[in-house]
Amino acid sequence: MTIAYLNGEFKPLEQAQISPMDRGFLFGDGIYEVVPSYAGKLVAGNLHAQRMNRGLSEIGIKVLAEESNWVAIAEGLLARNLDHLPDQNVGIYIHVSRGADTKRFHAFPEGVKPTVFAFAFSIAPSAVPDRTQAKGLHVQTQEDLRWRRCHIKSTSLLGNVMHFQDSFGKGINETVLYNQDGMVTEASVSNVFAVIDGEIVTPPLDNQLLPGITRHILINSIRKDGQYQLVERQITLEELKGADEVWLTSSSKEVAPVVMIDNQAVGNGVVGEVWEQVAKSYHTHKFSF
Repeated sequence: MTIAYLNGEFKPLEQAQISPMDRGFLFGDGIYEVVPSYAGKLVAGNLHAQRMNRGLSEIGIKVLAEESNWVAIAEGLLARNLDHLPDQNVGIYIHVSRGADTKRFHAFPEGVKPTVFAFAFSIAPSAVPDRTQAKGLHVQTQEDLRWRRCHIKSTSLLGNVMHFQDSFGKGINETVLYNQDGMVTEASVSNVFAVIDGEIVTPPLDNQLLPGITRHILINSIRKDGQYQLVERQITLEELKGADEVWLTSSSKEVAPVVMIDNQAVGNGVVGEVWEQVAKSYHTHKFSF
């Protein structure tokens, strides 16, 4: 039985109860984070906390000071759950909704206390940055049909879920999204990187994509090592399909190589050498953020 956190209390997950009138349930009115950890160490806990606070500010949810130390909540859950999740690879999910109202009404209610909920769960071991062992992903592409505020890590994930489910139902790992101008934005649950003409390229941050924490760590790791040139710029769908290498990044995937897009091989169809080098760099630096 794992231990959860709900509104200031640690308790067995089965005992964590939330009102059906909670706006997170009725409207998806909330913000969330997933913080990975390995061997009892959080990855970029402070960066996840900062993004959580930015998201809450964007949608006008004010959380009491004692409930806003997200790193402390994550560490508290980690300490309480390592015996329950003995593989030592643990994800911490933190979810803040606007809270429970007495009626269903679209406008933000006054005087409602936010609901703060978090729990721990097992995640896959950290990937070995070895191209001979890495399994390349197969992805498809689709026009992005979600809302226009994708930079907010909202709990309203139906658009992402539908894109991901389409690939999942076809036995494909992910769906890479592009906008109406044919520019790649992100994937349904990941950020996108490509190696094009000797440069590592990733779409710039704007309202069309999430400012991923793994994206941030990888960019800074690449720049710190200085082995490769990294550019944040728009990528056309045609460029992506013609890239030498393509990778996806997320807290759960870390840095995952892609070997097939829309049933066409990426580069020579195997995990690339640049991926191996930047994946090693990511693993070297990931606990320093």
